[in-house]
Amino acid sequence: MLVSYNWLKEYVDLDGIQPDELADRITKSGIEVEGVESLSQGISGVVVGHVEKCEQHPNADKLNVCQVKIGEGEPVQIICGAPNVGTGQKVPVATVGAVLPGNFKIKKAKLRGEVSNGMICSLEELGVDVKMVPKEFADGIYVMKEDAEVGKNALSYLNLDDHILELGLTPNRADCLNMIGVAYETAAVFERKLTLPKPSLNENNESASDCISVKVDDFGDNPYYGAKVIRNIKVGPSPEWMQSRLISAGIRPINNVVDITNYVLLEYGQPLHAFDYDRFGSKEVLIRRAEAGEEIRTLDDEMRKLEAHHLVITNGMKPVAVAGVMGGAYSEVSDETTTILLEAAYFNPSIVRQASKDLGLRSESSTRFEKGIDRNRVYEAANRAAELMAEIAGGEVLEGIVEAGPRFVDPEKVIVRGERANKVLGTNIETKEIHEILERLRFSYEHENDEITVEVPARRPDITLEEDLIEEIGRIYGYDKIPATLPEGATTTGGLTPSQMKRRKVRRYLESVGLYQALTYSLTTKKKANAYHGLATEEEPAFISVSMPMSEERAVLRRTILPQLLEVVQYNQNRQLNDVAVYEIGSTYLTDERNLEKLPNEHQKLAAAFSGLWHFHPWQQEKKPVDFYVVKGVLDGLFKKLGVSERIEFQQVKREGFHPGRTAIVLLDGKQIGVIGQLHPADQKEWDIKETYLFELDLDIVFDIDVEPVVYSALPRYPSISRDIALILEQDVSAGEVQSGIKAAGGELLKEVSIFDLYEGEHMDEGKKSVAYSLTYYNPEKTLTDDDVEKVHSKVLGYVKEKFNATMRG
Repeated sequence: MLVSYNWLKEYVDLDGIQPDELADRITKSGIEVEGVESLSQGISGVVVGHVEKCEQHPNADKLNVCQVKIGEGEPVQIICGAPNVGTGQKVPVATVGAVLPGNFKIKKAKLRGEVSNGMICSLEELGVDVKMVPKEFADGIYVMKEDAEVGKNALSYLNLDDHILELGLTPNRADCLNMIGVAYETAAVFERKLTLPKPSLNENNESASDCISVKVDDFGDNPYYGAKVIRNIKVGPSPEWMQSRLISAGIRPINNVVDITNYVLLEYGQPLHAFDYDRFGSKEVLIRRAEAGEEIRTLDDEMRKLEAHHLVITNGMKPVAVAGVMGGAYSEVSDETTTILLEAAYFNPSIVRQASKDLGLRSESSTRFEKGIDRNRVYEAANRAAELMAEIAGGEVLEGIVEAGPRFVDPEKVIVRGERANKVLGTNIETKEIHEILERLRFSYEHENDEITVEVPARRPDITLEEDLIEEIGRIYGYDKIPATLPEGATTTGGLTPSQMKRRKVRRYLESVGLYQALTYSLTTKKKANAYHGLATEEEPAFISVSMPMSEERAVLRRTILPQLLEVVQYNQNRQLNDVAVYEIGSTYLTDERNLEKLPNEHQKLAAAFSGLWHFHPWQQEKKPVDFYVVKGVLDGLFKKLGVSERIEFQQVKREGFHPGRTAIVLLDGKQIGVIGQLHPADQKEWDIKETYLFELDLDIVFDIDVEPVVYSALPRYPSISRDIALILEQDVSAGEVQSGIKAAGGELLKEVSIFDLYEGEHMDEGKKSVAYSLTYYNPEKTLTDDDVEKVHSKVLGYVKEKFNATMRG
């Protein structure tokens, strides 16, 4: 809905309220203002001019030399090429030094030897959309009425000094699809006086009922239909003030009769339709359902076939309009029209919506009927249109209105409780203030005990429940005034579960070390679902298939996330993005039985894929490609974050789809929770990707582990002592297993054991390797002596010699 600020000022006192403030306050009240447009933005120096003389240019067939009065001084000469320019016209003139839209500056110029001191403007040159320009001025300059005062600001005369507010209305706020509805809203928000139009008719002695009758087949389809007759109409252009208001609302002016119906549509929100009475075809209006296959030529000159559920306006014989959607071309108002049959009705919204959808016709009228109009404003809107037709088009209004159905309906009554309103809103609004809010909304009410019985006017069909009234109280009170409070109650704790907290911690850690989150399909092919999952079952579980898959690529639920992440790596590397580090936290699905009725077991997994460079420092000429230890380092950091690093082991294995020498399973308290390793070169070739490393963990197991709370120790007061040892071990002995053994043998004094070297080269016997460890001893109670350390260190050396058949390297 486009709202003219200048037009709105006719209904509400906006003194001291600028358009931007108006937009801000309306938005805060619950109706979003999507933008405020100043129609005069970038325009200056445009005045009303009077063409005193217009002659053919001596050196150009399509140019005219005009002498134009633009103020108190002498007329100025302006060269104009518009075909409709002529002597005696009042026109908008951009004087020398003026600026037009697009920062187009007007300068003194010579055209074919003749001096031009300005430009006579068309509406399009003044920033009006070409689609909105009246047809008679579409190919030329705009000609003003005789009452325009020479030298005055032309923008003000053309209503281009206006601001347009664009409202983004939700479907329930159809009451603001008209100026009066916006005026009600604005007056309530700003606590200002509201002045509404009061139609006043001078009807002649002839009765409208002598000229027309109205019959409705089903009042469920059409609860009210009213018809007025206006004679001796003179069809022509509508006045500038009406044209400018229509243009600002996005409606192109046509003629005074059509413009009046559109104007009342914008003002009251009531769709009207004007028939040419002499071409209507009878003195009877019959509203009925269409017959299947019945046809009508609509105003857009299209022949449309109707269905039996469409509601039509007929002359008793054939359709002349599709109710609430569009009129028929047969009875269209033309320049020869002298008598108007004016329709003002209320149609069932669902019937209008269905017809509009079936016929592919969306109009300003159908939009309002669909969303709901003010049932009690139909009669008044008809009188308003008749008043304007008498005033603008010189018509004579016949006495009365021919109608079928009740003219007005009783307001709905909704009860709201002050205590309930405050509880829902989290406020302490006093009863007196609630009364004031209802009065600002122009709602009548009665208060008894804690119950306020509110009479909801027909213009607000969206209010049917107590909660709707509570919303009205809250938004007029001011959402920004509602205090911030924490949720209360047993079912709303306002916090994260332990699992959610750990999941968030995992995401934050992985993203902090440089991984990007991926979201992939849970559906895949049977081949991919069967790859890399590493299920430790003798019998292959049944696939969990989709009954109607969208494609073969999305036929079964995944058992692992790794194939989907390999697709991500492939997708990126196919587009020259070779350095990839992505992770996904998602569900995998397994079933223990081949029973389609049993729901699958859903497991939360964490998977990641790495390929390309891990670090690249061009200045230092340093490149660090991803390898097994980079990925293991990421996992080490993750386990440390989760507080389980001391309970984790990595055990080398061979696993299908993974490199046989660079793969390990991950154990938590001796239980397998995942796998880490390099993609097998054969699979790498099949995927057509570069060297890639993967890991996948079962988060359900990790998150279920009880972790001791973090305990901080005081900074060391006494020095530690380090010992380095190099052990010669058999090739098949795991360095990690030796590391764990050293920790166990060292007791409380041994605080840290780390591996810092591996040697497998010359001077080393076949089948042997040398692994170097650094051991740190520390006693928080005293300074360690060499004797203290030597006792424990000897115990460690004895243990590794006995347990692993290790010898010290010289």
